[in-house]
This record gives sequence, structure tokens and C-alpha cells, in this order.
Amino acid sequence: MSAKVYINGKFFAPDEAMISVFDHGLLYGDGVFEGLRIYNGKIFRLEQHIRRLYDSAKAIYLEIPMSPAEMIEACHETVRQSEFTDGYIRLVITRGAGTLGLGPERTKDPQTIIIVDKIKLYPQEFYDNGLEIITASTIRNHPTALSPRIKSLNYLNNIMAKIEASKAGCLEALMLNHKGEVSECTADNIFIVRDGKLLTPPTDAGILEGVTRDVVLELAREAGIPTFEKTMTRYDVYVADECFMTGTAAEVIGVVKVDDRKIGDGKPGPITRKLKELFEQHTMG
Repeated sequence: MSAKVYINGKFFAPDEAMISVFDHGLLYGDGVFEGLRIYNGKIFRLEQHIRRLYDSAKAIYLEIPMSPAEMIEACHETVRQSEFTDGYIRLVITRGAGTLGLGPERTKDPQTIIIVDKIKLYPQEFYDNGLEIITASTIRNHPTALSPRIKSLNYLNNIMAKIEASKAGCLEALMLNHKGEVSECTADNIFIVRDGKLLTPPTDAGILEGVTRDVVLELAREAGIPTFEKTMTRYDVYVADECFMTGTAAEVIGVVKVDDRKIGDGKPGPITRKLKELFEQHTMG
């Protein structure tokens, strides 16, 4: 087994994979991407990720040079080439190479890049004991500037929030929207539990519509847990009985302290543990 990189129909070892330094993805963050998981040799929720990829591309006037069906097959073939049965896929579409100017009309040959490798976002101890996070001063991009539903290559505001977390000795940060409402974390969606109810910010709070978020909501409803998409402030998080994050790379991980305030009893709570277990069972099914 070894990491593999697909670029426009050809396969490369990671240290041999190259694109032009004039590519707009590099110069301006001009492109879209998806992160996907491989469980037991199967790509998890592949069709849902591919649809979001093509929706993001359409929203920024980026024409992907292959059909969704061809993209799905390219993902499967890259996984076969890597021989990984469990791993992570980073699917990237760039605008292609152009000039040093902003104008996308001067670009050509959009690049389709599929990377298959391993990933471990957090050490196991944090899945067992939960994370401590802070609220970042960096907010999510204003939704009228760029829709948060577009998963673009420009993640600078998330990166700035991640730096704040790191400087505070944390691995993750909570981000607010332009109205001061809870949005999401730097790379994950956020949930809280209050009085047995599962709450998460709605899409109009400036969140990315996470695939893992959708799965957890489905699993919670099937388990009989009341679920609500609700506008929240930091107060709601501070007084929550439980808190956890979800994401393709992170999966499901508890949060036990926010801005130095202990959540619940300071340990991942029963609903968090239940949904984490249900998610793990679901991915192995």
C-alpha cells in the first residue's frame, strides 16, 4: 500500500506529482475540493461528496472537465491503485494555469487531482477524553461575500482561526458568523446536547453543509434522539450538557471545555458516545 496521486488521468507517487506554478489554484486559491473517507475498501458517501463538488464548481463558474460518473470511477481507480482499504481522499479541482493576472478567462486546462493517503486528525486520547477549544476572534466569511456552502480552496479565515487555537494551546476553535452566532469550527461542524435534545446551527448560520453532519443527524433521528437545527450563541454552548464536533477527517469527537468553561461533567457525554458508536458501526456496514 502506498499513497497515490491522480492528475488528469495519470497516476503518480506523491513526490512526483506536479502542476504548474501558474495554476490559479496555487496563485489565488481558485478552485474547489472535497475530503472523503475510505472504510473497508469503500468510499463513504461518495455520491454526496461528488454532488457537493460539482455544485461548488458551478457556483464559481468552474467547469470540471469530466462527468460526475467519470469522477466517481477516477476516485475508485485511485483507491485501487493505492491498495488502501482504509484511508482518506482529497479531491481537488483547480481553474488551471494562466497568467499572473486575476482574469480566469486566461486560464486553461482545469486540473483534476485525487490524492489517496492516510489521515489521523487528532490523537486517540482526545477521542477518549474530549477536546478543549476556544472561540476564535476570526469570524466566518460573510455569506454575501462568498457562500459558505462553496467548498473552495480559499480557507484562509479558517486557517487564521486555527492559528489562534494553536497559540492558545488548543487543537480546534469555534467560529462565529458576522452576527456573532455560532457557526462551525475551523474544519468541523458543531453540535450540542441540552436536556436530551441534539442541536446544531442551521445552514443560514454560515456553515458548510457537512456530509458527516448529515449522517449524524440521520443516525440521531433513527435512534429517537430529538434533533433541531437552531441558531445558537456562545451562551448556548457554555451551558450545554454535551458538545461534540463532526467532520470527514475528524469523524465524531467530543468537546469538554470551551473558552475555559467545562461542558457538562467535563467528559464526553452519553449521547456523544452513543452517536460516535453508531457512526462507527454505520461506516463499517
